[in-house]
Amino acid sequence: MNTGSSVMKPKIRDLGRACSYSSVLAQMIAFTQARTEDTPDEFWLLTHARVFTQGLNGKPEHVLNPGSIPIVLSDRGGQVTYHGPGQLVLYTLLDLKRAGIGVRAWVEALEQAVIDFMAEQGVLADRQTGAPGVYVAGAKIAALGLKVRQGRCYHGLSFNIDMDLSPFTRINPCGMAQLPVTQWRDCYAEFNAANSAIDVIGRALVRTLNNRLNGPQS
Repeated sequence: MNTGSSVMKPKIRDLGRACSYSSVLAQMIAFTQARTEDTPDEFWLLTHARVFTQGLNGKPEHVLNPGSIPIVLSDRGGQVTYHGPGQLVLYTLLDLKRAGIGVRAWVEALEQAVIDFMAEQGVLADRQTGAPGVYVAGAKIAALGLKVRQGRCYHGLSFNIDMDLSPFTRINPCGMAQLPVTQWRDCYAEFNAANSAIDVIGRALVRTLNNRLNGPQS
C-alpha cells in the first residue's frame, strides 16, 4: 500500500508495560480531538494491565465470568477481548484521510503486518472471512479494532506474545463462543526472550506498516 504520495513516518512512542486501559483510551481520544491537519501521526507500543474491553458492538452476554478482571467499555469497533501482560498492543493514531487510505485497507494492513512478521519466522498465519484478526490453524493470535473520527483513526491491534491465555476462557473472544486462542510462544519454535520481546516485535510491525505507507525504505 503505497499511497503514491510521501506520508510522514509516524512518531513511535513506547508507553511502557501494564498501562491502564482507561488512561490510554483517554489519551488517544484527547490526541485525536486536538490534532490538526499538520499533526504528525503516532504509533503507540505498550502492554495493558489485565482488563476485558467491550467494543461498540459488544454484547454483555459474551462476558461469561470476568472474576476480578475489570470490564471497560471502549469506543472501538468489535466485541469483547482481553488485554494483559505479555500481549503486544500497537495503537495507530493515523490520519487516514490525509494518507489516502480507507478504513478497510488499514485493517488489512494491520493484519498483513502480523502475517508478514510471522511468515518471516517460518510461521504460517492467515485471515478468516468475516472475523477480523490473524489466525494460526484456526486459533486467534491477533485481534483488531479501530475508531475513526473525521477521517482520523485510533486503537489498533493486540498480538498475543507470551501471556496467560486463561482469561480468554472467561469470555467469548470477539463474540465467538469457544474460539481457540493462541500465542507467539506456542507457535514459534525458536522463541526466546530476546527475539520475542515486546519492543522487538512491536518495532518490526512498525517497520512493515511504514513500508506500506511510504514504500520500502532504502
